[in-house]
Amino acid sequence: MEGAVLNNRYKLLERFGSGGMAIVYRARDLMLERDVAIKLLRENYSDNTSFQSRFRQEARAAANLSHPNIVTVHDFGLEKGLLYLVMEYVPGTDLKTMIKQRGRFSIPEAIPLIVQACAGIGYAHRAGLVHCDIKPQNMLVTPDQRLKVTDFGIARALSTIHPDEHNDVVWGSPQYFSPEQAAGEAPSPASDVYSLGVVLYEMLTGSLPFIATTVEALSHMHRNTEPVPIHEYLPDIPPALEQIAMKVLSKEPSARYRTADQLGRVLLKFGTESDVPSPLSLTPEASTAYQAAVQAPSRPTTRAKREPVSHPIPYSNAAILPAFVESENIDANIDWISVGLGLIALIAVFGLVPFWIWVIIRLYPPIQ
Repeated sequence: MEGAVLNNRYKLLERFGSGGMAIVYRARDLMLERDVAIKLLRENYSDNTSFQSRFRQEARAAANLSHPNIVTVHDFGLEKGLLYLVMEYVPGTDLKTMIKQRGRFSIPEAIPLIVQACAGIGYAHRAGLVHCDIKPQNMLVTPDQRLKVTDFGIARALSTIHPDEHNDVVWGSPQYFSPEQAAGEAPSPASDVYSLGVVLYEMLTGSLPFIATTVEALSHMHRNTEPVPIHEYLPDIPPALEQIAMKVLSKEPSARYRTADQLGRVLLKFGTESDVPSPLSLTPEASTAYQAAVQAPSRPTTRAKREPVSHPIPYSNAAILPAFVESENIDANIDWISVGLGLIALIAVFGLVPFWIWVIIRLYPPIQ
């Protein structure tokens, strides 16, 4: 397909990635004269209605998100019976490949990258989306250490998720999905947080928290087995960081951080206030990416509207921090008016106590 031109606009230059359902090309946008990435659905899937639906859902979901730690979707189309998605071209490689090459990341290397992942995913959470398929394969890292999250193919709109829903089909990637996803239960932002925790664990230890040969065994481990403590791989890990990582991997969603924003704030505070080198002492590239995550937009400009997903990802092919210091978590904001009224009411009640004691004494003087 190299050299082919899609829709008289996008010239395919080279193939640089592939999966079970799609092939990814670096291409040239002849109209805007810029490099883009083209995700081209394979021919045998382009004719499948359910896969066409998933492809369109990915385009709609990501197109409504604008954040420096999310891959931007530019266009969507059909050419000679083949569906394609036009995305921002991100030079570099995916985080999974980096983990395989390095074995493990040092703490000063891992935290800035996870902070950026939290920034992108936290933004999506505030826009009303749950990614549902967080894994290092879906995190692209540029040579200057900027991380961008991609593949919103099975993202769910929070407004479409019923807390009591249950699915016979398990969504996501089995090495990284949350216990509730493994049980077919409704996902939530805390589900993405768990998956981010698995990625952090893998970056620090060089190993996944759970390893099994079947999806069923992995599902059971996510739901019932505690991961090996990180200090057994990394004896000198700061206890505070290990506590954060293990909290994120809690079986119960309520025991984790509720959103990626919360996790990002905690990691940012750890990275700047602990004995871990601050961003200023990192490499220039990592420091720039780290600070960019802190200065990212604090609120989404658009709110994503999604349809419920009605098809699974085949297991074998299933395959960003806002201004945290401004406390973006709406649940954490304090209603000072209500607090003030409550204090006034409290003062009024207790202020009347001496008065009523005086009245009772006047009416019923003590017997001499």
